Amino acid sequence: METVTSADGTTIAFERSGDGPPVILIGGALGDRATAEPLADLLAPRFSAIAYDRRGRGDSGDATPFSVDRELDDIDALIGQAGGSACLFGHSSGAALAIRATARGSGVARLALYEPPFIVDDSRRPVAAEYADRLEELVAAGDRGDAVAYFMTEGPGVSDDVVEQMRSSPAWPAFEVLAHTLSYDARVMEGTMSGQPLPAEWSGSITVPTLVMVGGASPPWQQTSVLTLVELLPNAELRTLEGQEHGPPPELVAPVLTEFFAS
Repeated sequence: METVTSADGTTIAFERSGDGPPVILIGGALGDRATAEPLADLLAPRFSAIAYDRRGRGDSGDATPFSVDRELDDIDALIGQAGGSACLFGHSSGAALAIRATARGSGVARLALYEPPFIVDDSRRPVAAEYADRLEELVAAGDRGDAVAYFMTEGPGVSDDVVEQMRSSPAWPAFEVLAHTLSYDARVMEGTMSGQPLPAEWSGSITVPTLVMVGGASPPWQQTSVLTLVELLPNAELRTLEGQEHGPPPELVAPVLTEFFAS
């Protein structure tokens, strides 16, 4: 494990695999650097793959109040540690974070994304206006399990029955440990899960080569959001991973990323 200090003094923990050009892996909700390590290992023969704990997770520090800008500063610190320029790969809300970092002018050479969960039309119900606030309230009241359940149903749209089954799974306690960071992801997604168009300014501020991936078995609203993003960005291409949904195995993602980042 290595660390870097972000602009506000927060320590960000990361692990580096390989010695090639740097690729920073940005995870989504309820994930930490361990979640990205299998993909990092597969990228290591060609790249220096950096898996990190987003603030508030794992071995990284945190600071209050939370702001999306601080998470973007964390990415800048990692890019600086990597030499001033890096490729980014973001999954889910981590993809939205990667987009925001690129749009604000971070040193991003190439950008790869898997299913940023934007809601851009009426193909599914938008998240509640009080989504992030409600997550914070539940955690503050000590109801971490309920916060995770609320995230599952309101964000990804998992059914109540499935969430109830998940509560008895071995993974659930680890989810509860990270429950306080769910509002961070909700803040990252603010304004992009309301059924409204994506920010038009992204077409001018995100000009690096961009790969946008989607699972062929993912729901229609996710397919629509990805297509909308590809149409908005001037240098973007689409890749569909047939038969996959929101969590494809790293063995399928790694070859696609290797081809894109090496081109």
